[in-house]
Amino acid sequence: MALLARRDFTSQELRAKLDAKGFATAATAAVIADLIRAGLLNDERYAQNYVAYHAGRGQGPVRIAAELRRRGLATDLIDGALAGGPDWGALARKVRRAKFGPQPPASWAQRARQARFLQYRGFSADHIRAATGAEPDTGSMDP
Repeated sequence: MALLARRDFTSQELRAKLDAKGFATAATAAVIADLIRAGLLNDERYAQNYVAYHAGRGQGPVRIAAELRRRGLATDLIDGALAGGPDWGALARKVRRAKFGPQPPASWAQRARQARFLQYRGFSADHIRAATGAEPDTGSMDP
């Protein structure tokens, strides 16, 4: 309970922490099942809160999904939480404007720099193209 009082955990994270402290596997499984039944441990709620917090910090869905997978969450929970998240294209535009200003990139070099930044933040190629104004079919830049 002391661990859960500090912050929320996924069931996989809590299991790993309890195993590392030397608790028996059967006891750990029973405690986790009891916590899930009581509603104190909820992987779906954890995923939704994680997406909301990290999207608020300007991170994209690719990076958030990778981190949630690393924390042991199921793919369906991750997909559901990301679907309930913000408009990722609008978030990518907002993050680009906050870092580089309101003007669209004037050259391919600037566009590439901004695309690398957005890719590092975890946005997909579609979100990056929408944020930087690249047209995928013609390869031209918007004014």
